[in-house]
Amino acid sequence: MFEPILLRRADLPRSETIDVYLANGGYQALPKALAASPEDLIDLVKRSKLRGRGGAGFPSGLKWGFMPKEDVTKFLAVNTDEGEPGTFKDRKLIEEDPHQVIEGAIIASYAVGARHVFVYIRGEFFLGVKRWNKAINDAYAHGYLGEDILGSGYSLDMTVHRGAGAYICGEETAMLNSLEGKRGEPRLKPPYPAQAGYHQAPTLVHNVETLANIPHIVLHGAEWYRSIGTENSTGPKVFCVSGHVYRRGVYELPLGTPLSTIIYDYAGGVPGGKKLKAVIPGGASTPFVTAGDVDVPMDFESLDAIGSALGTGAIVVMDEDTCMVDVALRAARFFAHESCGKCTPCRVGGRRIVDLLEGITEGRGQAGELDKLYSLCDGIAGKTFCPMGDAMVAPVQSSLDLFVVEYERHLDGGCAAAH
Repeated sequence: MFEPILLRRADLPRSETIDVYLANGGYQALPKALAASPEDLIDLVKRSKLRGRGGAGFPSGLKWGFMPKEDVTKFLAVNTDEGEPGTFKDRKLIEEDPHQVIEGAIIASYAVGARHVFVYIRGEFFLGVKRWNKAINDAYAHGYLGEDILGSGYSLDMTVHRGAGAYICGEETAMLNSLEGKRGEPRLKPPYPAQAGYHQAPTLVHNVETLANIPHIVLHGAEWYRSIGTENSTGPKVFCVSGHVYRRGVYELPLGTPLSTIIYDYAGGVPGGKKLKAVIPGGASTPFVTAGDVDVPMDFESLDAIGSALGTGAIVVMDEDTCMVDVALRAARFFAHESCGKCTPCRVGGRRIVDLLEGITEGRGQAGELDKLYSLCDGIAGKTFCPMGDAMVAPVQSSLDLFVVEYERHLDGGCAAAH
């Protein structure tokens, strides 16, 4: 049985408080990090092979290394804009152990020379905002933030900024625009945030879960961290499990744990003795996994090899009675609604996909409309200003590829999920 690392304090009474954090090993990594050189910390994270937990899986140490070494104004932005459907891991971390993330953010800031941390949080996370603000105030009071942290000569400030609930602001450059008071739209890359981020200053952007790993790497070392997970997908991962399972919730397990193990051993399997039909493995923007691939290891490489993605690790389980056309429609409605409207394929194409899927599910589908859906998806994927277009078409393309019979049944006036 894997002993949780990131969530080991989460179930303790008052786990969000600095007293509980300090009593259970908190802020022990910070003095060790401040005693090291920034270069050694960057090398440590590179050797740990930590990859970003926000969805893209980019090597964190490499991202740190992209930040300029010169003594210029630099920032760190903590991405807490958790808007991916099915994802609630970051919410748990900030509500139940915010100091772990703060400690990771301080260490990362010191390593890259940042002097201010912006916490950008989804506006609907009311409790999360309160927990962030209280934890930051307590960190200042204990000398972990502010001037001359722990007598090291390093100073850092941290502030919380609430978003307005726009999914697109989970994209790092759209989030930076929002921080600046602009409309939440993605920027052209390059330049990347590490070169030109917040008000064109170098900015390191990290997901909450990514930062939560940093204190443990500093305390226990890169080799220890690499001993968890797989060769190229190292460390623990916080998985969210929802849908048709007995025990919906958050589970921390090593990367590479089989999907079937998470569903059946931890989440209790599919209720009512029903068969598993499909799984969304990493949030609504990742292609479906069928029952035939349910033993796939949950890591970046294995899911990519079968045509899906780890994404945020948000697992949504669907039983045999699920209509996959309806699932595709629900996902399409979400992404069409959340499009920032910056580019035509996403703005217009997303709405057109919803129109076609609504017609099909309501019995108004016409012959040839599946070809139109394929064509629309092809005209959007890889052709939008940001990855939103790929996210938008992933559930539609995946359902067409894997469950086209259900679409054909709808066109014939029925539903493959009806009994």
